[in-house]
Amino acid sequence: MRFCARDIPARAGVGLKAPHYRDILEGGPDIGFFEIHAENYMGAGGPPHAYLTAIRERYPLSLHGVGLSIGSHGPLDKEHLARLKAVEQRYEPGLFSEHLAWSTHDTSYFNDLLPVPYDRETLARVCDHIDEVQVTVGRRMLLENPSTYVAFRQSTMSELDFLREVVRRTGCGLLLDVNNVYISAVNHETSPEAYLDDFPVEHVGEIHLGGHAPDIDDEGRPLLIDAHDRAVDTAVWGLYDRLLQRTGALPTLIEWDNDVPEWTELAAEAAAAERMLASHAEGPSHAATA
Repeated sequence: MRFCARDIPARAGVGLKAPHYRDILEGGPDIGFFEIHAENYMGAGGPPHAYLTAIRERYPLSLHGVGLSIGSHGPLDKEHLARLKAVEQRYEPGLFSEHLAWSTHDTSYFNDLLPVPYDRETLARVCDHIDEVQVTVGRRMLLENPSTYVAFRQSTMSELDFLREVVRRTGCGLLLDVNNVYISAVNHETSPEAYLDDFPVEHVGEIHLGGHAPDIDDEGRPLLIDAHDRAVDTAVWGLYDRLLQRTGALPTLIEWDNDVPEWTELAAEAAAAERMLASHAEGPSHAATA
């Protein structure tokens, strides 16, 4: 299998959004890479592919799927998987990732990434699905840790033990979303620092940073929503700095998918990550390898 982490520099990148196509092509910004959602480019042609082709000639790409439903009870959608493979072959991204979540049931599709229980049954199903994806696409996949709002009584292992076992069984890598770590820790009243300190960073190929929306649950406790609609929170920047002390510089994406700002604001977020990466450039690097 191919795992082209060498094509993605240990720099900051941003999600590629249609409102920024012209800013990128006309301005040629100094950005490490762009990440695309696979589902946005599963059509055969049209302006999105024309712009992406031009951008791909100048910048590395990371391919991020949001619709495979890796944690679903049912089988993977073969047609969706075929379209995903076609996007991967067309643009040859340096990295390829998906979520540890589910979003489909029978013929229903939910516009959300829903959590899974951490038990042996789920572990076997997730590993089978990852094996199918990696064999079909022909390369190693990174699996992203989720943001969660509920915990399952049926879980028999921790999230980190679950992720370690998935990696051991499938050979996949991990995408570490620091914002998801913080969201889950606040929602479940646990320590994000302890989670990061125990994370198997030797398998991490990419890092995500994003914004979250604060709320209150029915009992008046803090509740954070993975909104991707604002700048990275100060607490998340602090956790990111803590993580880089363990990993050294790794490819880092700024996620801003909703209420997308002007290009200058998004680029400023990437520049902040770039400065932090530069401060850890000489540190240890545990980027996932083939």
